[in-house]
Amino acid sequence: MASPANFLRLCLRPSRRLPTLRIAALQQPVLHRPLSTTQWRSAAADENAGKEEAEDEINEVFNNPGQYLSSFLRDEKITEEERQLATRMLEDWQKVPPNMRKTIEKLTEEITDASAPLRRPVVPKRDSFWNSEEPDTDLITDEVGEDDFEEDDIMAMGHAKLEEHREFREYARIAVWEMPLLSKLAKPFQPPTEEQVLRFRYTTYMGEFHPADRKVVVEFCPKDLPGLTEAQQLKLKKLAGARYNPEKDIIKMSCEKFEHQAQNKRYLGDLVNKMIETAKDPSDMFEDIPLDTRHHKFKQQIKFPKEWLLTEERKKELHEQRKQALLLDEAKRTEGSLIDGVETIQQALLHAKVEEAVPVLRGRSGRGRR
Repeated sequence: MASPANFLRLCLRPSRRLPTLRIAALQQPVLHRPLSTTQWRSAAADENAGKEEAEDEINEVFNNPGQYLSSFLRDEKITEEERQLATRMLEDWQKVPPNMRKTIEKLTEEITDASAPLRRPVVPKRDSFWNSEEPDTDLITDEVGEDDFEEDDIMAMGHAKLEEHREFREYARIAVWEMPLLSKLAKPFQPPTEEQVLRFRYTTYMGEFHPADRKVVVEFCPKDLPGLTEAQQLKLKKLAGARYNPEKDIIKMSCEKFEHQAQNKRYLGDLVNKMIETAKDPSDMFEDIPLDTRHHKFKQQIKFPKEWLLTEERKKELHEQRKQALLLDEAKRTEGSLIDGVETIQQALLHAKVEEAVPVLRGRSGRGRR
């Protein structure tokens, strides 16, 4: 005789086909009549009704297998193989003793109670943020329960700390193994020669992209440019305008209009060449235009007056005064007339009288009632 578990498995075998057929039949297109007296139902209602019928049929298989097999044999649409299988199962069910049937019913109740949460539909919360609890059908992976902490891993903060530790270890390995190799590429410093008048300055962010890394700044002194007279140097300062610093006698210009640093550097070099050519042009030397320095604010440098410096005579005089003061204090200490301020304060604190606290009673005043 078959065990309860095998018997349930055999009972479920013929019921695998029917719910699918029932639901598939409900999904077939229905021809609507132009005039109908029946009440209209939506497709969602039909689908829910089909699911409810399938669930009722499965519950019937578990609750009363004999009645279900009898109704299943009365169906004329089943095949011969299904009819023979259902007949054998019905005969086996009739041979099951009452004690075994009670055991099967108890097992059925336990399975139903255990699988109840799985059959419960997931309803998204109305107050949730964008229905975050609702599963997304467009995703390949199942996102349900991914954020649940099951005590088998560390928290997100712990993973972030580990990632930070890995980054520190990576930079430590670079500093130990790769940075010393850069010494092979080091070049000795060579100061600029007299021909290298232009001083370029670049900005870098250690390999990272930044919109300010394209900027190039050039500085030069008009006196360092070879082949320029004083009049041409003055004209070059006038051409520079607000880019000329009269305090340092330096012309400073920058460019960031192009995408790459090389393009901006080439543009500044061409601009300096044009300014030098214009300054050497004798047709107009801008003699009637004065050099405008209003754009620059001169910083007043405060200098220490020479009169305040200590001379040798003044140092000797101060030394004698300090020596006399120390001798006077020593004489008072030997006579006992020198007053120690710290000791006086301590004695005053020891002999000071502490006022006793007077308790104040809380409550109503002693006025009589009127």
